[in-house]
Amino acid sequence: MSSRLSVIFYIILCLEIGIVLTVLPWVPHGWLGLSDWSNNYFLLLASHKAGYGLQRVVASGWVRGAVSGIGILNLGMGIWELLNFRQTVRALDSGQASVESSRQNSSERVAANDAQPAKPDPLSDYPRRNH
Repeated sequence: MSSRLSVIFYIILCLEIGIVLTVLPWVPHGWLGLSDWSNNYFLLLASHKAGYGLQRVVASGWVRGAVSGIGILNLGMGIWELLNFRQTVRALDSGQASVESSRQNSSERVAANDAQPAKPDPLSDYPRRNH
């Protein structure tokens, strides 16, 4: 049950962040009480400290497009997790990673470790002081 709730909350989080990051940079000033993307308190404070060119950079279409692209990636992750819900829950319940890696047989690993003698860490011969 815990794994199902975790996956559900993750899906909701991905979809919510995706919608906000995709839409918010393009919302006009005053729409539903939201301010303009490039004219908010924190950006004005940061541009006052770092230089006023920062506000122009954030207001550019390139940055807005990049933020919207990250939002679309979040929407894609949320939809992918929604479509693969059962597989993700089963992976969390079993305690295994959902991505399988190439694994060696345990006998091959033991044989590879036995073939190489253990080397001690090199320590300096400098005598230690006893205080």
